[in-house]
Amino acid sequence: MKKRITIAIIGQGGREAALVHKYSASPQINKIIAIPGNSLMEINSKVPVKIFPKIKSTARKKIAQICKTHNVKYVDVAQDDAIEAGVTDALEKEGFSVFGPTRIAGQIEWDKAWARNFMKKYKLPIPKYKVFNSEKDGISFIMKASNKKWFIKAAGLAAGKGVIPAMDKNEAIAAIKQMSQFGTSGKTFVIEEKLEGEEFSMFAVADTKSFKIIGSAQDHKRLYNGDQGPNTGGMGANSPVSIVDKKIYAQAKLIIGRALNGLKKEGRPYRGILYLGAIVVKKKVFIIEFNSRWGDPEAEVIIPGIKNDLLEIGMNAIKSTLDNMNIKTDNKFRISISGSMLTKGHGKRRIYGLKHALETKSVTIYNSRVSKSKNGYFASPGRLFHLVASGKNITETRKKAYEAMSSIYIKGNCLHYRTDIGWRDMERLGDDIV
Repeated sequence: MKKRITIAIIGQGGREAALVHKYSASPQINKIIAIPGNSLMEINSKVPVKIFPKIKSTARKKIAQICKTHNVKYVDVAQDDAIEAGVTDALEKEGFSVFGPTRIAGQIEWDKAWARNFMKKYKLPIPKYKVFNSEKDGISFIMKASNKKWFIKAAGLAAGKGVIPAMDKNEAIAAIKQMSQFGTSGKTFVIEEKLEGEEFSMFAVADTKSFKIIGSAQDHKRLYNGDQGPNTGGMGANSPVSIVDKKIYAQAKLIIGRALNGLKKEGRPYRGILYLGAIVVKKKVFIIEFNSRWGDPEAEVIIPGIKNDLLEIGMNAIKSTLDNMNIKTDNKFRISISGSMLTKGHGKRRIYGLKHALETKSVTIYNSRVSKSKNGYFASPGRLFHLVASGKNITETRKKAYEAMSSIYIKGNCLHYRTDIGWRDMERLGDDIV
């Protein structure tokens, strides 16, 4: 029998909590380190979890030292800012087995301007776009353009909030002026036409030579029901997605393959999770974006359904032997609902009902910002947790998820969540829930 090992996961949110849960099921792992991690990651883990909340996910030297101290044998670099900071590169240089793209391969996410130019070069299906480095030039372009709908996108990472939709010229100009709020991430920005269609996400694991599709999901980015309000990091997701039929699947898979081949030609071989954010327009798939890691909250509805040992998948990717694997999923439906606390300017507030939800059959909670003390659970403003339910169809799964969610309450009635997660698939079934 192989000696069991300690692994490390770089990140701190619900996505990383889902990774902790899945990795902990591996018979090859006896301990998990999460950097920075969060205080409730251990609630679903089958092995001990140690967190380092004071260490940033971008602190390359400190992360390497922690991994050496704890004799870590495998690292999953799961967070976007860590990829941009070159954590994968630094750890590989120190001799660690690392699952996650290098900094230059990950540029397909952390630099939207570079990514769009890359996609154009390799003739991938994308909306019309233009890159700007000046607010004045961006506004001048909008003033001269026809009165289209646009997306204004900060080129750098902005916690999922750097994309602003604009329905007319006035909104586009206002969005351009907001780019400065993203600091260096917004110094360069992209103006692109807004395509009208239905979005979905597809996830692949790549090993620099080959790739495998793991699953698809549908994120709900806007803050309020009916896809209203500002963009967020994600208010929930459902998987699988009925719009991804055989033809859409084939198009998306081809796009991912062409992108990976393009990166290889550019001297940026890709290893890790590649996330295609796509939109279907008149039965044709266009690229909204690529991300160089699992989506959040999509990870919470796809990772639990993987039947393989996640460590085996990662190690095969590192060895470039994914072709030898048959990745299997359990074919269950899953819904993730993100619970948030919107009230700003207040300290922590008591949150009730989590224990009841945790004890509910077919329901899992992946924590992000909830903390625990001897007096109970406490919430602070932001995205708090992801409640995930599984079932045999979307109708049953939604019912389980929202019944469990109804038991959770924050003092002052401050808990916010969308009540329409999965609405597009429900609408296709003839059930209008919006």
